[in-house]
Amino acid sequence: MLSNFCLNKKKLLFLFSLAIFFIFTPFICAENYIIGEGDVLSIYVYENDDLSKTVRVNADNSIRVPLLGEVDIKGLTVPKIASKLESLFADGYLINPQVDVFIKEFKSKTAIILGQIKSPGQYELRGEISLLEFVSKAGGLTVDAGNSATIKRADSKKNKTNKITIDLDKLIREGHTSLNLPIQNGDTIYISKADVYYVSGEVENPDAYKFESNITVIKAIIKAGGFTGIAAKKDVRIIREIGGEKKVFKDVNMDEMILANDVIIVPESFF
Repeated sequence: MLSNFCLNKKKLLFLFSLAIFFIFTPFICAENYIIGEGDVLSIYVYENDDLSKTVRVNADNSIRVPLLGEVDIKGLTVPKIASKLESLFADGYLINPQVDVFIKEFKSKTAIILGQIKSPGQYELRGEISLLEFVSKAGGLTVDAGNSATIKRADSKKNKTNKITIDLDKLIREGHTSLNLPIQNGDTIYISKADVYYVSGEVENPDAYKFESNITVIKAIIKAGGFTGIAAKKDVRIIREIGGEKKVFKDVNMDEMILANDVIIVPESFF
């Protein structure tokens, strides 16, 4: 009875010490994260402080553990590494070993995001992360972001790079969650810049505006604040580039759809 009490007391002290350690140390647990080269692990062997240590994963996906030497952990997650170490320690070294493994630093898996993102750059992948989560991690989209994201992903089996185009309008505005793909190690994501159209002449706010699908001439003019008092409303023109040449379309219908990079001109009325 007394021995059980002492054992429980030791365990409580160990757990208390572990809790205090977590408060002051930036450990992150990711059960589904596959450990790889460069990651740093902290290994705790209950009641065996001399076997507890911090290790960095080698290029061959192994770690050096006291008593055990080099241990292959290729393709393993944190829980599976802990289980493997317990089995190895139990094989002639310790009686009923209890091992905890924690990720101290993530180094092995990264992805890059560029283009119209607030904080472009390379980021570590800490466990499973979707495209939208990764965009959020990089600060979110800029105001000039377009409607597409391109993911460049290496295919090691075929020795080539695949391009995956994601329609951000469908994903974000229409909620097509099937487009919210998981980001993988080595991915490069590029957020496109939005196309624009221009409204000039006799409107309240002549300027360049972000192009959106299904926008008509009249909607574009309203977006620009509407006609001024001297606008020639029936003489609106569109300058459009076709085949590398600029063409002028006169007396356009107000319900006509505009295209990206169109220039809508509202002339002054002289009568």
